[in-house]
Amino acid sequence: MITRSLSFAQVDSSVIKSVSGIPAIKPGDTKVTFPEAPNGYHLVLKGSDHNPIIDSTGRVAKPLVAKNVTLYFQLLSNTNDTLKYDVSKQVFVHGKYADTGINPQPFVIPALREWHGSAGTFVLTHASRIVINIRDKQVLQKAIVILQNELKEETGLNLKIASGKPQKGDIYLILHEKDAAIGDEGYYFEAGSFIKISALDYQGVFWGTRTLLQLLEQKRTIPKGIARDYPEFKVRGFILDDGRKFFSLQFLRDYVKFMSYYKMNDFQIHLSDNGFRKYFGNKWDSTYSAFRLQNDTYPGLTAKDGSYTKQEFIALQQLANDYGVRIIPEIDVPAHALAFTKAVPAIGSRQYGMDHLDLHNPLTYTVIENVFKEYLSGDHPVFMGKEVHIGTDEYDKRDAEAFRAFTDHFIKYVQGYGKEVRLWGALTHAAGATPVTVKNVTMNTWYNGYANPIAMKKLGYNQISTPDGWLYIVPAADYYYDYLDTKNLYDNWTPSMIGEVNFPVGDPTILGGAFAVWNDIVGNGISEKDVHDRVFPAMQVLSQKMWNGSANIMKFDDFESAGKKISEGPETNIRGKIGKPDQPLVAYFNFDKKDERVQLYQADYAKGHKGNALSFLGKNSIAELPYKEIGYDYTVSFWINAADNNPDSAIIFRSPNSAVKLKQGSTGNLGFSRDGYNFDFGYAVPTNTWTHIVITGTNKGTSLYVNGQLQKKMYDDFIQFTDKDKTKKRRSETLFFPLQKVGGFNGKIDDLQVWNKELTDKEIEDLLY
Repeated sequence: MITRSLSFAQVDSSVIKSVSGIPAIKPGDTKVTFPEAPNGYHLVLKGSDHNPIIDSTGRVAKPLVAKNVTLYFQLLSNTNDTLKYDVSKQVFVHGKYADTGINPQPFVIPALREWHGSAGTFVLTHASRIVINIRDKQVLQKAIVILQNELKEETGLNLKIASGKPQKGDIYLILHEKDAAIGDEGYYFEAGSFIKISALDYQGVFWGTRTLLQLLEQKRTIPKGIARDYPEFKVRGFILDDGRKFFSLQFLRDYVKFMSYYKMNDFQIHLSDNGFRKYFGNKWDSTYSAFRLQNDTYPGLTAKDGSYTKQEFIALQQLANDYGVRIIPEIDVPAHALAFTKAVPAIGSRQYGMDHLDLHNPLTYTVIENVFKEYLSGDHPVFMGKEVHIGTDEYDKRDAEAFRAFTDHFIKYVQGYGKEVRLWGALTHAAGATPVTVKNVTMNTWYNGYANPIAMKKLGYNQISTPDGWLYIVPAADYYYDYLDTKNLYDNWTPSMIGEVNFPVGDPTILGGAFAVWNDIVGNGISEKDVHDRVFPAMQVLSQKMWNGSANIMKFDDFESAGKKISEGPETNIRGKIGKPDQPLVAYFNFDKKDERVQLYQADYAKGHKGNALSFLGKNSIAELPYKEIGYDYTVSFWINAADNNPDSAIIFRSPNSAVKLKQGSTGNLGFSRDGYNFDFGYAVPTNTWTHIVITGTNKGTSLYVNGQLQKKMYDDFIQFTDKDKTKKRRSETLFFPLQKVGGFNGKIDDLQVWNKELTDKEIEDLLY
């Protein structure tokens, strides 16, 4: 194990120990005094864990309250350029205020870096306004409109937008903050007679609005005080495998907002990949593969079961820019490349498999250049951002030199369009003599056997900490994590840790971290909602770790408990939450009389099981409810009387994400469909009689109760593969219950009840009476 006391290049603790301590910083000092280096060496300050307090020039900017700041130096030999040691030293910096003040620091995720509390609270009212400094109006226009809409959804207050000076009760947004040390993402949040959010750039102001919204989500009053907030790490990322499982455009747009709410600024979308051949009869032609973007050069490349047009992807990036998030598009070559070789079979490797490109065929270079060119060329390229990820993961190391040459070629090719490049760490695995470009290249270091982080630092690569043993979610695969160990991450991990290598805090070559979802087991039933169920708790914890590093202000249990009061943010409800946890019955419709919450279309009220019911006359006969869906854990109870003339696939509940069907396809059985998967309960609803149906759902599966008795529990089904190991993988049979539209069949629905918990068998039986 490498510890922070060891150098990245040499191990000589006696040399490191001979470096003196840092002289104390006195109030009023604006520069740190370097410690004394041993004879024959000199110290270079590289950074700190609080750069807005002490930066790499040694400049000292006074924090709000006193802080211990850890500085990272390199100790360099005066005679040997390659002899370098890592040295960490801590120093105490006096604050502007003597203590943290009266009001305790309020809870947000990630936690505020600095806080000083005043007395009293700020209250937002109908008379409050969003006020902008006149000269900042053009730059902050998007942030103002977004905040206005989000405040209306979150608080019900439709605040006016004004220019000029703020008054009591207003929210004031301003650039040109005098404290230039806070950086691009830093901001001040001052709650007094009005809320003032000030920063140097759009990004900082926008992060300040996220803090405001999180505070208001928990409580309508905000403690007065001042925060000086900024991240420890520049890259705070999430990686989504969109190649082996398609995610709707709406899901990606919601994720931009969700990530932004937690100040996560880096969304890497893995646009191409393939399944494992052994799960598809060991045949490449049958193995699933996908490339998710419209491609006009090779139309056969674009996936038929889900893709995005160029304009849709551009619009996604534009949305992300407005929310302070970078979209990092990833096209993964030269391995994981079956989608390319299916489109152009001549470029597939006959030696290593058709998921590998043939690196000795000139046509391979031509095809991949053409693909990148389509998204990088022109005055308005499809890939709008500064960085593009070119993959380079897990190519067969027997052809290391050709792989290194390919990697170097496409680094330079993409950089030729003015982009910086990201790639997966593979140069330890693919060791060789062929040089690979370092300048303006950032490496996701994921497995130290593929790219040793210390060796990559020696070569000069900037790194994003993406360690598989900490940060990989592979749903229902029985390896890596199904759900991340969030407690262990909270207590023990920071982006400075890559596998067992622990870099000094403040090392500027470690840009930050990223966690990932890999959908390795194609066809296992995992839904978008299942993925989000895994990501949500991880996003809360990892946003804390990537913003604050090792500085946790509370114990994990307290953090987890407080975090339950914070959602994905306004205008998103990916978890499908309805009502409050302490009020489990969240919706009840008896349909006895006209209900303003229910909008009827070619449907009517008729005699029901009790009083009246909703009566439907076929496919276009529906009722709209004021809810989209309900997520885990839930119980939905209703009475149904189906006519005997319903066609196959007749629907009784639907939303954009799923449908509950009276007849699942041609089976005749009650079932549901979502994410391209079809499930049935093995039970046919009888016709021309009232039947009581209860469906419960959790993140483990879905259950059907008929007339108070359990009919089927869809929890522990497996997929049996035909590979030599006879592999079994769990099949996800979960459902977010759709509530947006009821009807679309011939028959009646009565007494609809929705609970935000899974009722017990006894409670379900009692619903009959």
